[in-house]
Amino acid sequence: MTQEERTRIETRIVDVLRTVFDPEIPVNVYDLGLIYKIDLQDNGNLDVDMTLTAPNCPAAEYIMEDVRQKIETVTGVTSANVNLVFEPEWDRNMMTEEARVELGLD
Repeated sequence: MTQEERTRIETRIVDVLRTVFDPEIPVNVYDLGLIYKIDLQDNGNLDVDMTLTAPNCPAAEYIMEDVRQKIETVTGVTSANVNLVFEPEWDRNMMTEEARVELGLD
């Protein structure tokens, strides 16, 4: 795949990640800073490393499955592997400015 194709697919991946929400937080997982890595291979296989705001999040399985299902709908992605990681530990500084404003933190 060309760099232009990769960029277009990765942009679309970010777009769909912005439609995934933790049921308890009105901000998407991408803007919360929960997505640590998006690694798209030339064959369309995608590895995503993500974390949660808390290790014992009761919605963890739901959120991870929502991420996987949605990114697998992106044209150019043949399969998605979502890895749950806890390092580095998530903190509020990982959120976008928009997310902090939405949550009243700025």
